[in-house]
Amino acid sequence: MCFPLSDMAAPMESATKGTRLSGSVTSFQKKSRSKLIQIPGTKPSVHTGQLIVSSGVPSLDCALGGGLAVGSLLLIEEDEFDSYSRALLQYFLAEGVMSGHELFVASAQDQPDDIIQNLPSPLQDEDPEFKNASSSSPDQQDAMKIAWRYQNLPKVQSVLSSSSRFGHYYDLSKHMEHDLLQHAKIHTFYLPEEQPPPTHLSGVLGPYSVLLDSIQSLIRQNGFDGSNPQVKTCNVLRLALPSLGSGLWGDDVCVSPSHNHALSAFLYALRGLLRSSLSVAMVTVPAHLIRNKLLRGRMIRLSDTAIALQSFSAAERNNPLYKDYHGLLHVIQVPRLNCLGCEVPDTKDLAFRLKRKQFTIERMYLPPDLSDSVSRVSKVQLAPVCTSDGTKHLDF
Repeated sequence: MCFPLSDMAAPMESATKGTRLSGSVTSFQKKSRSKLIQIPGTKPSVHTGQLIVSSGVPSLDCALGGGLAVGSLLLIEEDEFDSYSRALLQYFLAEGVMSGHELFVASAQDQPDDIIQNLPSPLQDEDPEFKNASSSSPDQQDAMKIAWRYQNLPKVQSVLSSSSRFGHYYDLSKHMEHDLLQHAKIHTFYLPEEQPPPTHLSGVLGPYSVLLDSIQSLIRQNGFDGSNPQVKTCNVLRLALPSLGSGLWGDDVCVSPSHNHALSAFLYALRGLLRSSLSVAMVTVPAHLIRNKLLRGRMIRLSDTAIALQSFSAAERNNPLYKDYHGLLHVIQVPRLNCLGCEVPDTKDLAFRLKRKQFTIERMYLPPDLSDSVSRVSKVQLAPVCTSDGTKHLDF
């Protein structure tokens, strides 16, 4: 049965949303897939499809499965000297400035403006970590003493790196230029300048109630709330909260283990805000001062990603195993977002070093035995064997 072309044109026009039949244009169009939100400084994860941002340290991104997921909480257990965790916090904020993200810095000790002014300067050249790990001078290769059967084996790259570059690289010896900081949108919270009402201090959140109110109002008023339709252009909010749980915040969790509900309640409420907003948080906690193991485990479970920094003392640096590193990095928990499993690091023996210009995380290996003379014949002590006459010995 044949139908006239005029009868078929109308339904096909409505099915193809106004497209007409012609000799060069087909009446069928390919259905376009839903696109992710296009935000500078973000990309979808290849493992979970979650929108992720860089932490500012590419080797840390590689150890955590590619980066930090938007809407997640990264908990860092500080080292005893609080120097390396502070460096990670500066990298996190510097990456936000270079990516055009908004920043929120809350502190109880240092002025937030001083933290911003000490951010590292970005590097303009190629990847310095891969360059230092892959290139070695001929003099160094000739000076290496290694067994002949290991010479033809492929070299193992100690620095963690991915195939695709994500994020920026920074020079810790220089501060970020004032022009870059001037164009960034930064919100600050300094606890000594805040006057919390007495009713807030007696609540469940305790001294963190004012901080949570500031974060909540910032998310709702500046277009980061994902539960409500936003009119402004989508962007990511980076939250930096250093040394939560210390005595400067008015929290006695390090002194009295019985009063530890305030910090746990704050992490629980903060995680709920992050889940429904375009924001990511980095929180550092002086875990070495918290003697209650149950509280430490509770804080880890209330976060999405948790790492611990263990710095070396001067005596430990004299150990040949640790002479090239400044401390160990323990990946305690990795996120399980949009998947049943999680991205597990290929190795758990991770160490970090703070060079003059950069902070790197590497795989830790045992150093080779470089002694000049190696005895291949071991001396065997003669063990006396009891015999009938008591004078003979058996030598192997």
